[in-house]
Amino acid sequence: MEPEVFVDVVRSALGLVAVLVSASILPSLVVGLAVSIFQAATSINEQTLAFLPRLIVTVVALMYGAHWGLEKLTSFFREMVSLIPQVVG
Repeated sequence: MEPEVFVDVVRSALGLVAVLVSASILPSLVVGLAVSIFQAATSINEQTLAFLPRLIVTVVALMYGAHWGLEKLTSFFREMVSLIPQVVG
């Protein structure tokens, strides 16, 4: 049981988490920036105008990216199960 195995597992898990989170957060950030620029240009300070488009884009990104994210999680889980003999033995 080598410590490098656990470091590799944690590194790949954190990388997967970063990729999955960024897939839903980045579209929301882009829309939030566009809405903020629009609000600054038109001097409209409505809170729902900033919140609702980001919410809708996040939900749509999760809807379209759920299959891909679940596939990534499933392949990661299978990889972790295949590493069990190496960790135990």
